[in-house]
Amino acid sequence: MPELPEVEVVRAGLETHVSGRTITEVEVLHARAIRRHELGAEDFTGRLSGTKITAARRRGKYLWLELSDGQAMLAHLGMSGQMLVQPQDAPDEKHLRVRFRFADDGPELRFVDQRTFGGLALAELTEVDGTALPSTIAHIARDPMDPRFDLDQAVRALRSRRTEIKRALLDQTLVSGIGNIYADEALWRSKLHWARPTDRLTAAQGRAVLTAASEVMAAALVAGGTSFDALYVNINGQSGYFDRSLDAYGQEGLPCGRCGTAIRRDPFMNRSSFSCPRCQPRPRVR
Repeated sequence: MPELPEVEVVRAGLETHVSGRTITEVEVLHARAIRRHELGAEDFTGRLSGTKITAARRRGKYLWLELSDGQAMLAHLGMSGQMLVQPQDAPDEKHLRVRFRFADDGPELRFVDQRTFGGLALAELTEVDGTALPSTIAHIARDPMDPRFDLDQAVRALRSRRTEIKRALLDQTLVSGIGNIYADEALWRSKLHWARPTDRLTAAQGRAVLTAASEVMAAALVAGGTSFDALYVNINGQSGYFDRSLDAYGQEGLPCGRCGTAIRRDPFMNRSSFSCPRCQPRPRVR
């Protein structure tokens, strides 16, 4: 699923191409795309028509458009969701789910989702610690690239849990934006095994892994994110290329960039975790 860099690439594109524009028409082509909007398609389209998009925002892996009426349209990209800006005469994508047209008759916004795990929904904005957030994601923590991110507070939150460090990194209520890919990359950079207990994590190690997460996600953002298939694209349909720079994730059997030991893959939460057996030794059981 898209993580912070991939979502930020989409957000930046939406800020450039749809912020400041007024919606005149919304066409829902697949009901599942707005299943999270409990009042249904008629309410969704009616409330959006005539509203102006004032900003494109993100927290962690969550993306939304702020609207002139004080609402937000939250976009869940899921496994294959795409927000594309396309000329009005461009052929419809095979998996086009929702279409937005604007008062300026310029390019339209299209929500495309092959696997239909993503979706759109309207939510009220609520003030949380000085930031306006959609009410449905008010519990999501700040991410390491947020200017107001408190590194020491996040380290304390990680160390307060009795779990494995990677599970804690994926907990969006502790620190947001980090998913499976960048957790493995951050752990490789900080030389920590994914199964290290958080209550045995030193403050220095906590700062190191969160700093590494920030650095690797910043590098991925410059590369347009990590694209493993054609479904992870920006608003112009272009893929990122950070997958060429990964040190751990997906590198099973390849030599570690530090010591040359073959990268190992372990089962993890119905997914996989990748690490170097030498640089990231598994913690001993107490």
